[in-house]
Amino acid sequence: MGKVYFVGAGPGDPDLITVKGRRVIESADVIIYAGSLVNPEVIACRKEGASVFDSSRMELSEIISVMAEACREGKVVARVHTGDPSLYGAIAEQMEELDRLGIDYEVIPGVSSFLASAAVLRREFTLPGVSQTVICTRIEGETPVPPSESLESLASHRASMAVFLSASRVEEVVEALRPHYGEDCPAAVVYRATWPDQRVIRGRLGEIADLVRGAGIGRTAMILVGRFLEARPLRSKVYGPKERGG
Repeated sequence: MGKVYFVGAGPGDPDLITVKGRRVIESADVIIYAGSLVNPEVIACRKEGASVFDSSRMELSEIISVMAEACREGKVVARVHTGDPSLYGAIAEQMEELDRLGIDYEVIPGVSSFLASAAVLRREFTLPGVSQTVICTRIEGETPVPPSESLESLASHRASMAVFLSASRVEEVVEALRPHYGEDCPAAVVYRATWPDQRVIRGRLGEIADLVRGAGIGRTAMILVGRFLEARPLRSKVYGPKERGG
């Protein structure tokens, strides 16, 4: 019996996949990847003869069928997702089907786009004295969001916030966050972080929607909001002077 590996491909730069993830892709007999999101260079290291499927053109039943057939033949399947598969990766439903079929699988984490965006901006989400909490969320779309997790509710914490899958509705994001974060709160939008065509928009919450629209950005972008984007941190205890014992 073969095995399925859910591989986090990272945010775009093919060098940001983990060593373990790359090794799985190099050895896989079958590769299923999200062609509309994953950089094709990530799977360029595949071995000769590996079968490749673009999941952006497949339904769940088709994906599971390919996995099941390959595993029955004793093959290794690399199911490649963008970023980290545990964040908006829709892997839970795939794993549930594999559990039902008795197929073994493993999840290999990857670098999420919200982490790549912070790296691009050279910022730390968890600044001492500013914020020690990061909220990863999205605005409601085809996928519903529980009422208790509405942007308005989450904004009351004024934590460092990363808003996924919402750049096309940036105006709604701003309206939800403005009452708690304020017009002058720093905000940034990173389009296709770590890709060759990466773009960064910086501004204040009250103006970021107009800046994003003016730049023609409508999707595949991360919205970051919070004082961490410009505040000077308190000195952390980690590297401070240590008390010496007797």
